[in-house]
Amino acid sequence: MASLGWAVTLSVLSAASYAGAAVAQERLAKNGQRGLTRWAVALVLTAGGVGLHVIALNFGTVAVVQALGTLTLLFALPISALRYRTRISIPAWIDAGLTVAGLSLIMSLSVESDEPALLTSTGSRYLSLVTLILVAGLIGASTTAGPRTRGVLLAAAAGVAFGISSVLSKAVMAAFADDGPAAVSLFQAGMVVLLGIGGYVLSQLSYRGAGLAAPLATVSVANPIVAAIAGVVVFNESFRFGVEGRVVVAVAAIVMTLGVIGLARRTAVATPSATDPADRAVPTPTSP
Repeated sequence: MASLGWAVTLSVLSAASYAGAAVAQERLAKNGQRGLTRWAVALVLTAGGVGLHVIALNFGTVAVVQALGTLTLLFALPISALRYRTRISIPAWIDAGLTVAGLSLIMSLSVESDEPALLTSTGSRYLSLVTLILVAGLIGASTTAGPRTRGVLLAAAAGVAFGISSVLSKAVMAAFADDGPAAVSLFQAGMVVLLGIGGYVLSQLSYRGAGLAAPLATVSVANPIVAAIAGVVVFNESFRFGVEGRVVVAVAAIVMTLGVIGLARRTAVATPSATDPADRAVPTPTSP
């Protein structure tokens, strides 16, 4: 229970750090990725979020930590209200409630295997190869798509990259905790960095010309789903109550997804130049 507490605390702080990078990312997207200060702020806050996220993976299952990453969208609500001096609408509170309800169910049913599997060197290479092929395929498909579809495809690629980066991060942390730095696979560590940076760049590019709501919703949903599936397959993570527990988790994931999509739409569509102050909102960055 203590481990779960640390996982939740660190994941919440990580989500807050990602939300803090929202303003810089929004301005970057609106200014053609120009502005050294904006890049610096976004990268520093994102790096802080990544660090807290990686440490959290050492205390909780991939499913729980990744699901908590969607709290970034919840932090967008007060950021939006403070920055644009607007009130949080009732529909936004409903979306927030759906997200929290889905998260609570997933957290309460998620358990780590008594004998967690280790990600071998061969396994990490296969996992990385499949990930790179999938990401490359999504990027390739985006080159011939319209602006909105292109943004969604790039966001999906970012979500896959972030999700698998978290899985590999957990493997690196497990090896480090068990046998020290010498046991850490340089290949796994290198892939964590590559996928993390790649995911960040893809998520930033997904904003261009497609609005922010659809890409944000896509990456926020794809990231935890991909990571949770990989966690079950790679680390033997599971859920309480067998088949019934998995069904409840699936329903919880759907509920959380609906909440995330709703929050993304309500926090990402408008810009500071919007004519109606009630429609102005701040987008949130993606999480690994």
